[in-house]
Amino acid sequence: MPSELDLRNLPGYRWHPNGQSAFSGDLNRLYHALDAMFVRWARQASADEMLFPIFISASELDKLDYFRSFPHLATFACALDPEPDNLAAFAKGTGVSEAGEVALTRTAPIKDALTPAACYHVYIHLQGSALDGPRHFTTRCTCFRREAYYAPLRRQWSFGMREIVCLGTSDEVKGFLDSHRTRVAAFFDKLGLDIAWSAATDPFFNPSGNPKLLAQMLDPVKTEMVFEGELAIGSVNFHRNFFGETFGITRDGKAAFSGCVAFGLERWIYAWLRRFGTDAAGWPDLDALGAL
Repeated sequence: MPSELDLRNLPGYRWHPNGQSAFSGDLNRLYHALDAMFVRWARQASADEMLFPIFISASELDKLDYFRSFPHLATFACALDPEPDNLAAFAKGTGVSEAGEVALTRTAPIKDALTPAACYHVYIHLQGSALDGPRHFTTRCTCFRREAYYAPLRRQWSFGMREIVCLGTSDEVKGFLDSHRTRVAAFFDKLGLDIAWSAATDPFFNPSGNPKLLAQMLDPVKTEMVFEGELAIGSVNFHRNFFGETFGITRDGKAAFSGCVAFGLERWIYAWLRRFGTDAAGWPDLDALGAL
């Protein structure tokens, strides 16, 4: 097992125990340099860059059966019921406890969740579309997934996810995924990053009773980039025509196939610091990243 990376007193880094990281200085520059590299890769595939909000409609996520498949990961956007007596009761209440817990009064109906995966927004945005050729998109979102525990950079409640998405025929999507896997593998080799490609499944709730897990085990569609044998810093995903069927996106009159390449930015920073150290003076030239 690799030794632990000591992030205590690291300049430009602050860990929030509720599962979030804050960056400044060289680490903030590294975050944006890595993301800019992923964007350059996306542009080479003629991907349209998109910016989406942090909330995602619960009714849209329900079309994916998300809340039955991943209730343990979901984070919801909630607010107080705006009825004056309810707001007054909250204002006069106990406020925030010593444990940092808020005593809520009645909440308004919850209709939104915080984004769990960046690519979901793309399929929702395109629903009902008829594609006349392969389409490529990229987006970066702050994503939210509740976990049993949190660890700096490696396992967070909120984290940055950059995705490059392709929709088209099965062959078009598979060609896209193959080319990007080759590109990413070459980058790992160039920098000497210890990465293994490993078939994986999604973290379903009650996995023994979920038929989606069995389908993924029988025909793997997710391949993770695993750093030092234990940390997935990204993945290559073939969704078949699931999102095309779910959101009515067609290609040549049939449900479109889709796939994505996903990069977890905080985990990439962890791998970078493990490989090159915490002193920015020893890092490769960040401005040259895209040429690697």
